[in-house]
Amino acid sequence: MPSSPELYSSSNPVNSSSFSLNNISKFFPIVYDENYFESYSNSYISFTSENPTTYHVVKYFGSLLESHGFKYLSEKSNWGQLQSGFYYTTRNGTSFSAFSIGKGWKPENGVGLVGCHIDELTAKLKPNSIKPSVEGYELLGVSPYAGALSWLWWDRDLHIGGNVLVKSNNKDSKLGFSIESKLIKSPLPIAHIPSLAPHFGAPSQGPFNLETQAVPVIGYSSGDDEPATLEEKSAPLYGRHSLNLLRYIAKLAQVEVKDIVQLDLELYDGQKGTLGGLNKEFLFCPRIDDRICGFAAIHGLIEYVNKSKSIPAEGSFSMVTLYDNEEVGSLSRQGAKGGLSESVISRVIDSFIGPENNYPSSTSALRLTYANSIILSADVNHMLNPNFNNVYLDKHKALPNTGVCLSLDSNGHMATDVTGVVIIEQVAKLNDDKIQYFMIRNDSRSGGTIGPSISSQTGARTIDLGIPEISMHSIRPATGSKDVGLGVKFFGGFFTYWREVTDAIGDL
Repeated sequence: MPSSPELYSSSNPVNSSSFSLNNISKFFPIVYDENYFESYSNSYISFTSENPTTYHVVKYFGSLLESHGFKYLSEKSNWGQLQSGFYYTTRNGTSFSAFSIGKGWKPENGVGLVGCHIDELTAKLKPNSIKPSVEGYELLGVSPYAGALSWLWWDRDLHIGGNVLVKSNNKDSKLGFSIESKLIKSPLPIAHIPSLAPHFGAPSQGPFNLETQAVPVIGYSSGDDEPATLEEKSAPLYGRHSLNLLRYIAKLAQVEVKDIVQLDLELYDGQKGTLGGLNKEFLFCPRIDDRICGFAAIHGLIEYVNKSKSIPAEGSFSMVTLYDNEEVGSLSRQGAKGGLSESVISRVIDSFIGPENNYPSSTSALRLTYANSIILSADVNHMLNPNFNNVYLDKHKALPNTGVCLSLDSNGHMATDVTGVVIIEQVAKLNDDKIQYFMIRNDSRSGGTIGPSISSQTGARTIDLGIPEISMHSIRPATGSKDVGLGVKFFGGFFTYWREVTDAIGDL
């Protein structure tokens, strides 16, 4: 069973450590006090430590939602006529979509959707990762995913993990074998990118060559390694990766080297997150961007579902989609431009809209759905760095432990429009949340996220916002110790109130 935050409510004043989120439906109304926020922060710390790669994250959320009554639907299967209930699907093992659909839903009701990305800056194992040894040092060939391998990655404890594809005998298969996935993560760090001591002068100062000078060291040998067996020499990946590495991976996957047919592995910071600050004001943790918003959105959906006593609200359609590949542009089948949310919505329409309804076509019903929907593009936002106060726009500085932050941009790098701002402000008011605002200065470069892609693909009103973090794109960022819980609370409120707020603003 996945770990969950421990909470309590006014109806049960026993210490919060007595309760698990798996039983939270018994303990409403929730009390949003220090225990609530600290419990969610501690849960997030455990979550990101135990699930270091995107593959692990998707598997974790699937198990978590199944424990709350969600049913898995394979995207490769015919979903048939879906009934009111709770469902989720996955794509590629690295993207994920969960939804709650209520009885009597129709396109005019739209969808309340939160989209996040769950990929992060990392270093990917190259298809051929063998590097020439240097005086006995064994090196590893990796490529930077997005902005990884910068000096921020040097001198860190780097673990390895991800997906191992394994061939196994299968008499029921026409080929006599099947390929299965095994997720691994190393219990100890296996790699270190050593910096050069400043005593060496200019060579220690950079700029550094990412191919030749940011190379992870994974071992040292005096030349007495055990030679390859005949079986290992016949292995599919023999000669592409270090034999020592293949043996290590095989041990983690509990298979033989010969069984491994392909690898999708990455290096990651293995240092566990922690609460910090004089009064535990901060959460220091790896991989905040953007798993923190995905974590908060999924738990917000769970809180919303539990408030309804595990019966979807009549006519409602609430959804969370977690995408891969945002950090490299989203242009993949598992990225936001791959249309996972759109596919799920189309299949729900096919289930709920029959020939007896007065829609000209399924395409017409789909367009009507998007016109009545609100999509939140939830990605981390820039928290104020007090050492660089002058680079932030005055009155647009996000602070810790305050609330989610709207992303605003005059040049279309963010999808938020003025009506979207009103919607979020009104949802927040109904849910007793505070909203912050971020906009980049005219003399700075704006980043991007999935909002404009989703908005342009669907035509649905899309609003960019997120949980603020400091040290964005560092291997060790930070946020406020209340910010995970504030995100969960906000997303739960969004699912509760978005429809009535949208109805109040009319045809804008």
